[in-house]
Amino acid sequence: MNLIVNADKNWGIGKNNELLVHIPNDMKMFRQTTTGKVVVMGRKTLESFPNGMPLPNRTNIVLTTDQDYKAKGAIIVHSKEELLEELKKYPKEDIFIIGGESVYRMMLPYCTTAHVTKTDYAYDADTWFPNLDEMPDWKITAEGEEETYFDIEYQFLKYERQS
Repeated sequence: MNLIVNADKNWGIGKNNELLVHIPNDMKMFRQTTTGKVVVMGRKTLESFPNGMPLPNRTNIVLTTDQDYKAKGAIIVHSKEELLEELKKYPKEDIFIIGGESVYRMMLPYCTTAHVTKTDYAYDADTWFPNLDEMPDWKITAEGEEETYFDIEYQFLKYERQS
């Protein structure tokens, strides 16, 4: 299973239910990586999308404790157990955890690959991703060139769990 995230230098990922930064090349990489795949998110992440709509050309799975929650075009699950059962229907390599913080933390133990866009700036964040650099079983296995968008420096990194 994969996860995909944009994190700042302190592993911050969001504030007020919005991304910390919008980098067109990062959005393009996200689209290319997840199109045709399964994306797993929490309710607040779904609601942060344009019009609160599921992402097109993907299987959207939304985890929420709200038993009455509906989202047209998305599969709704209400517990970790229900989510794991639903995910058995798909090849593990086609599953991408896309946020937010609590879903990342819950699903990290099930993931073997992390696609991280690391932004070289410390934003004012209120949600964070676990610091993979401090976890001995996660190692960087691929690094893109450092890139710049206006004055924002960022880099695409691939982390893999070492068994």
